Amino acid sequence: MIDTPRPPATVSVHGLVKRYRSGGGTLEVLRGVDLEIEPGGFVAIVGSSGSGKSTLLHLMGLLDAPDDGAVLLDGVRADDQSAGRRDRLRNTALGMVFQSYHLLPELDAVENVLAPLLVRHGPLAWLAQRRAAHQHAESLLTRFGLGGRLRHKPRQLSGGEMQRVAIARALVTRPRLLLADEPTGNLDAESGRGILDTLCELNRGDGLSIVLVTHDPAIAARADRVVRLVSGRVEDA
Repeated sequence: MIDTPRPPATVSVHGLVKRYRSGGGTLEVLRGVDLEIEPGGFVAIVGSSGSGKSTLLHLMGLLDAPDDGAVLLDGVRADDQSAGRRDRLRNTALGMVFQSYHLLPELDAVENVLAPLLVRHGPLAWLAQRRAAHQHAESLLTRFGLGGRLRHKPRQLSGGEMQRVAIARALVTRPRLLLADEPTGNLDAESGRGILDTLCELNRGDGLSIVLVTHDPAIAARADRVVRLVSGRVEDA
């Protein structure tokens, strides 16, 4: 029988090594990490503090470069692309959500969500896209329960509301993969559950691939697969 080839993983990493200078020596945080995320997968990454969880996510998001190994998007190596190409991949294929919301205080919710599209299109092309982009941003915010907060600035929003704006901003470019680094870490339990429910809905309802870093076993249990970083390598938990 001939095997039918599987579709390529949304993201895969092979033999990732990452070192940092520490004092007079070198600290090896990742030691040959291998991990594959299938399209539509929801993977939680857990591990002790300092185990390299955020480092791995930043490498997958092309925010940093490995000292060895490779990051592939849809089967094509991405980490060795030019800086401009990596920027475009982050603006099209990837969405990122952090523990800190990184919202611009002078912009309202809609304007914050639209920021990645402004970067993508530039001032002139933006004029042709503006109406559709605004509708898309407002639709995302309304879906996340912020229809009455569209013109509110970050200082007028709660922590849970700001994180929902950050998620909408990450999704406005219609990425295929969402990377979330402790997205509920600064939130109370109720707000955190709401954010997690939103992520699960995006994964199961929209087929969005998600990689979530967390220290909370209860949050990790909501994912389809849990992997643990141990001694700089990935193990199934």
